[in-house]
Amino acid sequence: MRTLTIILLAGVLAPPVAAQSIARRVADAPDGTVRMSFASRDGVCGNGDNISIRDRGESEWENDCEEGPVLVALTVRDDRITDIKTRVGGRWRSSSRATDLGTVSAREAGEYLLELAESDHPAAEDAIFAATIADSFTAWPGLLRIARNESATEDARKGAIFWLGQAAGAAVTPALDSIASNDGDREVKESAIFALSQRPANEGVPALIRVARTNKDPNLRRTALFWLSQSKDPRALDLFEELLTDS
Repeated sequence: MRTLTIILLAGVLAPPVAAQSIARRVADAPDGTVRMSFASRDGVCGNGDNISIRDRGESEWENDCEEGPVLVALTVRDDRITDIKTRVGGRWRSSSRATDLGTVSAREAGEYLLELAESDHPAAEDAIFAATIADSFTAWPGLLRIARNESATEDARKGAIFWLGQAAGAAVTPALDSIASNDGDREVKESAIFALSQRPANEGVPALIRVARTNKDPNLRRTALFWLSQSKDPRALDLFEELLTDS
């Protein structure tokens, strides 16, 4: 009777697999491949090899792109994730050598992948991309945290800035402007300047003009001027005239 009580108590105290965090389940997995699947956000589709991010109404033509799920394969070596591969659509082949976590919460997967990217991780950019296509997950606060984190790898920060510029909308422009102006890493600043060049002209051009006017690094000023020259914006022409007149 006592043995039965202990067994029942252990069953009550042990958390079900679904309740364990993704990080814990990955950490418990043996070396090899760890798989997980989660829902993709609206507009994301793929055929297993190629992934497309599109607006539903942008074309009258419909291709065979499958709208999810997202399939992420993590390569684990010596308790460390060394590689991440992401696919959309299709299905896993059966494999006795892979640890399959099954379908996980897209929100939890996004949070886990961004935390992974922020650590010293060789596949940070791949983790960031996978997080940005997770359904019902707001990625930009985590991306902004990574972009501002000077302890994160350069690849992670550049990847975060790129996806901020693509996905976060007008609210992210001031943050990109701040990184381009104040951050200590030149390559990260250049990524922020590029991301500003991809914003709508009414947001990106004024920020690029500020960089061109005030940044202390001549290379970054030249980078801002280059992207302004591609904008064909009248304000850019006014700046060029001003600079040339004063020279």
